[in-house]
Amino acid sequence: MNKHHEFLKNEGTSFPGKTYIEELLKPIFYDQRDFLFEAMFDIHRAHVIMLSEQQIIKRDEAKIMLVGIEKVAKTDITEIPYDPQYEDLFFMMEAKIGEEIGNDLAGKIHIGRSRNDMGVAMYRLVLRKHLLQLIGNGYRLSEAILEQSERHAETYMTAYTHTQPAQPTTLGHYFLAIYDVLQRDLKRLWSAFETVNQSPLGAAALATTGFPISRTRTAELLGFDRVIENSYDSIAGADYLLETATAIMTCMVNTGRWIQDFLLYVTREFGAFRVADPYVQVSSIMPQKRNPVSVEHSRSLASSSVGEALAAIQMIHNTPFGDIVDTEDDLQPHLYKAFSKANRVMKLMYAVILTLQVNKSHLKEMSEKSCITITELADTLTRKYNISFRKAHSVASAIANKTCKGQKELNDWKIDEINSMLQEFVDVSLTEDEWKNIISPEYFVRIRSIHGGPNPDEVRRMIVERKQSLGTRLHEYEQIVDELSRKQKQLRGFLV
Repeated sequence: MNKHHEFLKNEGTSFPGKTYIEELLKPIFYDQRDFLFEAMFDIHRAHVIMLSEQQIIKRDEAKIMLVGIEKVAKTDITEIPYDPQYEDLFFMMEAKIGEEIGNDLAGKIHIGRSRNDMGVAMYRLVLRKHLLQLIGNGYRLSEAILEQSERHAETYMTAYTHTQPAQPTTLGHYFLAIYDVLQRDLKRLWSAFETVNQSPLGAAALATTGFPISRTRTAELLGFDRVIENSYDSIAGADYLLETATAIMTCMVNTGRWIQDFLLYVTREFGAFRVADPYVQVSSIMPQKRNPVSVEHSRSLASSSVGEALAAIQMIHNTPFGDIVDTEDDLQPHLYKAFSKANRVMKLMYAVILTLQVNKSHLKEMSEKSCITITELADTLTRKYNISFRKAHSVASAIANKTCKGQKELNDWKIDEINSMLQEFVDVSLTEDEWKNIISPEYFVRIRSIHGGPNPDEVRRMIVERKQSLGTRLHEYEQIVDELSRKQKQLRGFLV
């Protein structure tokens, strides 16, 4: 027997072939079972209710349908194995409902809809849930970051540019910057939620249906904000997936950047942060080690989440403008994994930040090194002595270079030594108090009270505003979550 005949003997000669089953139908079936089961039955419920209200089916029929739907919906999904006689989970569940109420009535449930609009609706319902979960965890992390910002409004530290010591700031100012980026990430996730939370139902295959259905009613029953008006757009538009994926990617890239900072700050050399004991592990061979594994894993999970989201984008790229339900069968699990990993990052870093111990004295000590207040010398020369800023900058640069070459710090210089160096460039003599201010991180930060600056009072002002704004957004978030939960309970308890 040649290889061709031997293969066909094992594979089969009719649809579905063994390879098709094992490598496509079965994996997709289990993905659908694990992620889409509840959404599928909510759509069944909403569609039957609408069909009854539109008098497309009889009320008594709708009651029987809903009873059958409820009975099958209570099936333990872990006990639903793949069965090759069904193309996928949808057809299996239609058959199971048929066993309860008869095939004729079960078949009527599909009046005025298609696998196309139903599939997209299921994906949107599931993504809506994932988006709200990630947004909720993002708000929780936001609260922890704000708490640390408030606690450290006067914790002086070194800020870096080009990975080099740049200028003094405060840890509160730094945390507030992280907070503001996270709020923009959450805004992008909300935008994705608004795009996702629209109903494609009623589009059927792409051109709607000849039955007098109500698209707005199914949207209302399922808690969608609105109907996607153009029926072709309903099944062909994939931007809801792209917007979701890019929102996750942006959030995790942004988060991964400051997590990378944390991994530097917890090193013995930096000595700035200490991760609380519940979130570190001891080396298997080096007992002195406190490995910040919670932060390390958060960094890698953030990167992995980006990868999963990018995979979804790449799978949509160059797909024709039309139904992509089959593509989405393989695509959706990547987004679910992206969400799962992003949520893990949010939860881990919430725990780390809320319990973070800060070495304030060490941070302050480091902020007095590396000549990072030297900008204030240039500013003082310009502000008080009318020296052009470019000239003042070159003078400050010369003093910084001499300090570094001499392996000194600015506070090692006595005032007469500084004035002697200044006289080489400008006709200026600083007072003792002026020089003390120039080399003081506290003074540097205090006089930078411009809107958004690191001055502690300005930081506290920003924190107060952000707390109020966050409270409002949290209230709105809770209202949306509660309303969707209420609608789902109402749908599942609906009596025709």
